[in-house]
Amino acid sequence: MDNFVVSARKYRPVTFKQVVGQNAITTTLLNAIKSNHLAQAFLFTGPRGVGKTTCARIMAKTINCENLTETYEPCDKCESCTSFNNNASFNIHELDAASNNSVDDIRNLVDQVRIPPQIGKYKVYIIDEVHMLSQAAFNAFLKTLEEPPAYAKFILATTEKHKILPTILSRCQIFDFRRINVEDIAQHLSYVANNENIEAEIEALNIIAQKSDGALRDALSTFDQIVSYSGDHLTYKNVIENLNILDYEYFFSVTDAIIKSNIPDLLLTFDEIIENGFDGQNFIIGLGNHLRNLLVLKNETTIKLLLASDKQKENYLNQANNCNSALLINALDICNKTDLSYKASNNKRLHIEIALMQLAKLSNTAGGFDDKVNISQKSKDQSLERKVEYKTPQPVNKKEKEVSKKPEIKEEIKTPPPAKESSEVKVDDTNKESETGQVQTDITGDDKIEESEKKNKPKDDSGRKIRRISITESLKALKDEKNKSEEGDEPVIKNEFTQEKLEEVWKEFVVGYQSKSPSFASAIAKYTPKLTDDFVIEYMVDNHIMAKDLLHQTSLLEFIKRELKNNQIKLKAIVPEVDEVKKAYFDNEKFDELAKDYPGIVKLKDQLGLDFGA
Repeated sequence: MDNFVVSARKYRPVTFKQVVGQNAITTTLLNAIKSNHLAQAFLFTGPRGVGKTTCARIMAKTINCENLTETYEPCDKCESCTSFNNNASFNIHELDAASNNSVDDIRNLVDQVRIPPQIGKYKVYIIDEVHMLSQAAFNAFLKTLEEPPAYAKFILATTEKHKILPTILSRCQIFDFRRINVEDIAQHLSYVANNENIEAEIEALNIIAQKSDGALRDALSTFDQIVSYSGDHLTYKNVIENLNILDYEYFFSVTDAIIKSNIPDLLLTFDEIIENGFDGQNFIIGLGNHLRNLLVLKNETTIKLLLASDKQKENYLNQANNCNSALLINALDICNKTDLSYKASNNKRLHIEIALMQLAKLSNTAGGFDDKVNISQKSKDQSLERKVEYKTPQPVNKKEKEVSKKPEIKEEIKTPPPAKESSEVKVDDTNKESETGQVQTDITGDDKIEESEKKNKPKDDSGRKIRRISITESLKALKDEKNKSEEGDEPVIKNEFTQEKLEEVWKEFVVGYQSKSPSFASAIAKYTPKLTDDFVIEYMVDNHIMAKDLLHQTSLLEFIKRELKNNQIKLKAIVPEVDEVKKAYFDNEKFDELAKDYPGIVKLKDQLGLDFGA
């Protein structure tokens, strides 16, 4: 079995021409070699995996080559080149400053510099991760770095330039290596795949290039990993599965739902993403990147900022034409704020769902939800709440025929009515549920209903029967009133009534409402209502909470209108004003209060030179 060599080493560039994505630096170094204008020290700085150490080795090999080609590339035939290729060169020394960072290591290096090369022109010292050197090691290296022998060249490489002493930086020519763009990495991966006889989809290589974040070494390592997973056929699906990346189709469908303001589709898509094991924050970050790509397509000058394959670019362009720039900018702002506050949220899923709802509201206010929900038959069977329809039975005799002439009573309720309600309806236990989930029950007639109301009606102290007040009836009355206002103005009823009649009805309501809300009944019973002009009834309550209690106020208003036969009555709650008395807490405040009653105490204080202090 042959020893496997990773692609990052197997396809490591050996000439400046093979270096990917660093044309400016390689051209500068080649021109310096051509004109023989080589500095004594170079500093190669930049992110990981972009070619710093590779360029240092190529440069060391090139300047020691005895027979350079016409393009000033190494010949790979001379003794210096062959010894370098076999890792046996005595003129090129590599030092890892991460593990050799003491002052003694630098002193040993300085001692080696004094010995001239036996073969070749230069002795080249490549110090990798030079920022790891200690302060003493840097100081021991300063003099040699500033005035080295003519045959000595130093190439320093680091990813953290800011950690290097300024005195070191001033003695070097600095080359800043940049991140390699996605297109160059994808093109190089395609070259490697062809050499390895691997069929690779362009979109798959593009995803690997984007995931590498500008580091070619990381891209090659990921390429080897996915080849081990998928074999000789590299597909987009295999890449996103292996790297745990969300399919970009999710972001296209989410954006379409945002444009259409379809909240249900957004919630269902996000649920599918969570079920597949993806993190909510990764989703919101990916959605932000997707919206950013759509935004850069809105201007011809920023199209080059889009990092995607040609097929993806077409999809992005089609979707960008369906949304405006203002929506994308506002959506990006929401995604950014959601990302920043994600870790502080206790319910992280709800946090993302709220953000999706806000995104959907940017284009429309409908939200994809209907005010009236039509539930399917299957959902009805699974629901705990069922609709019950009450119908009058068919007449069988004369007496019941007279009853049957009255219109049928149909009432739809979500749950069976309580046994103690005044609108109690007797239901026959033998009735069976129909296929539609509705129950047909028999009503014995108006006489039995009235008799049931009389039995359940409470009495006040005088023995007078009081009608029971229901909050449900009040809410229904509000709904009916709203429906009447939409259909047309109801007839005006203005029956006059006196203050005494008002107080009598008021007391009747208080007694009947004790079982529903004792707190509200007690609050309005403390004060006597007052009848003013235009049938406005003023009454007092102790606080603003009682004054804004619309639910109980509606029950009170409907009861008074019905009992006094006047639908023009209006209620006005009044909260009595309470004079706030400022209480003295500090010593100087207590002294001022005391001085009001005893003015002579101020003179005494001044004579004794007293003070309250800090």
